[in-house]
Formats: sequence, C-alpha cells, structure tokens
Amino acid sequence: MTLTTRLTLMVLFCLAVLALAPFAGLGGIDDAAIREQILTQIRFPRTLFAFVAGAGLALCGLVFQAMFHNPLATPFTLGVASGASFGAALTVLLGINISLLGFDAITLGAFFGALGAISFVYGISRLNYSFSTETLLLTGVATSFFFSSLILFTQYLSDVNESFRITRWLMGGLSISGYQQLLQLLPVVTLSAGIIIWLSRELNLLMAGDDIAISRGVAVKRVRYLMFFTTSMCVGAIVALCGPIGFVGMMVPHICRLIIGTDHRWLIPASLVFGGGFLILCDTLARVIIAPAELPVGVITTLLGGPFFLWLLVRSRRQSA
Repeated sequence: MTLTTRLTLMVLFCLAVLALAPFAGLGGIDDAAIREQILTQIRFPRTLFAFVAGAGLALCGLVFQAMFHNPLATPFTLGVASGASFGAALTVLLGINISLLGFDAITLGAFFGALGAISFVYGISRLNYSFSTETLLLTGVATSFFFSSLILFTQYLSDVNESFRITRWLMGGLSISGYQQLLQLLPVVTLSAGIIIWLSRELNLLMAGDDIAISRGVAVKRVRYLMFFTTSMCVGAIVALCGPIGFVGMMVPHICRLIIGTDHRWLIPASLVFGGGFLILCDTLARVIIAPAELPVGVITTLLGGPFFLWLLVRSRRQSA
C-alpha cells in the first residue's frame, strides 16, 4: 500500500468519525426538535472543537518529540500545562469573575499562567547563553513540578466548592455550547500548523542530528526557539480552553509514524487529521460510557495513555537491545 493511499484512508476514517460522532447517544431522544437543538447547539460545535484541539495537541507532541529526540516527550513537557493549571486554580481561589473579549476568568487565568511558565522556562534556559535541548527539557520538568506544588497549595487553601471546581478543571473537558470557543481556538491552531508545516524540512534535518542540520544550512538555535514558542503558545491556548488533556500528543504521533513513516512532510498532516479524530473518539466514549452522565475526556485519554506509555518503554528497550 502506497504512502498516499495510507494517508487517504486515514483522512477518510477521521472524516467518518467527525461526521458520525455527533449522533452517538441520541437514540433515546424521540422529540425531533430537541434532537435538532442538541445537535446544532452542542454536538456539532463540540465535535469540531474536539477535532481542532486534538489536532493541535498531536501537532505539538510531534514537534516536541522531534525537537528533543525523545519518543516520550509530550506537549506538557515544558511545564506549560502546569502553569496554565495554576493560573486557573488561582483564579478560582481568588474568586475573580471577569470577562474579556469573550474569555471568562478561568480561561484568562490559565492562558496567563501558561505565558508565565513559557517565560520562566525561556529565561532559565538563557542563563547559560546557549540553547541546549537538555537544559530546556530539565528546566521544563522542574517548572512543571514547581507549578504542581503551587496547585496543591492552592487547593489546600480553597473551600470544598472551590477545590471541586479546580479538580474538575484539571481533569480536562470539552463541554461547550455554541461556537465561541471553537472560533477562539481555531486561529491559534491554524497559525501554529502553518508555521510547523513551513518548517517540515528543518524538522527532518533536526531528527538526523544537529551537525547534519547545520551542514545543510539550518539555523538550529533559531528554528528551535521558533518551534518552542509556537508549540508552547498553541498548547497554552488549548489548555486554557479545554483544561489539561494528557497523552494525546504522545500517542498520536507514534501511531502515525507506524502508519505513515518518519518523513515530516507527510507526518505533520497525518498527525493533524488523526489527532482530531482520536480526540473525537475519546470524547464520544466519555459521553456514552456512563450515560446519561459523562466523564471528563482527560480521564479517557489518561486511561489509554498509561498502557501506551508502558508499551513505548518496552518497545524502546527492545530496540536498544
């Protein structure tokens, strides 16, 4: 089977998921008017929102794995998700209730928390006057632990209601109504995807090693910084609107590599499409598994991601052996 055929089949599968997912779980509703209202106001925007968020997370995961030469790297490696989570938790604790340009207080707090984490990691990595992926990675891990401890401190200071709101947000979710959040997220993911597609050749060369990339005319430090800020801002926007939805950025790129290969000119569009379809499948499962109640989608992705993470560890050890 040719590469074009495999990519086409993947696109068709994800389009089928996109088209059919809104109708899952509607069999028990007989009133046509209610069904139409649920579809147009909740299910269609939620499905499209899940597709855009999943595509963004998968794309950022792909870039992180290429940039760090680490198959276990995720979009949350640099502490962006922890910073956003702390910003949201602090907003709940302080009782801030404002709205700006259609963004509520928790979303704004999460986004500014993500910006704070990005700035902190960037500032620390610059202290060595050189760009090192090892330094950046270790700084991100340390930053993630630091913000996680602040989140625990914030929860301890919160009352029962505030603590529940923080915990629920930390699980991640796609419960939206209308197209406002979709229209807020779509430009960020689209711009990030455009930049990464533009850098697909550079990503291929970075995977071959810095020396080879430099010999082919790639400004390695500049490209890494551009990818760092692009993916961090994209993840920050997604986490601000959805909460932290883990493991999508780790699982999807690996699945696409098994199907498509390692050429980023093909791998980037495959990860975008399959990432969107994958998160829609997870969200659909979260809606129907304990219907009429629903699980946060972050619970489903984490349940899938844990065994996948262990499989990657075993597979990596076998390959090295």
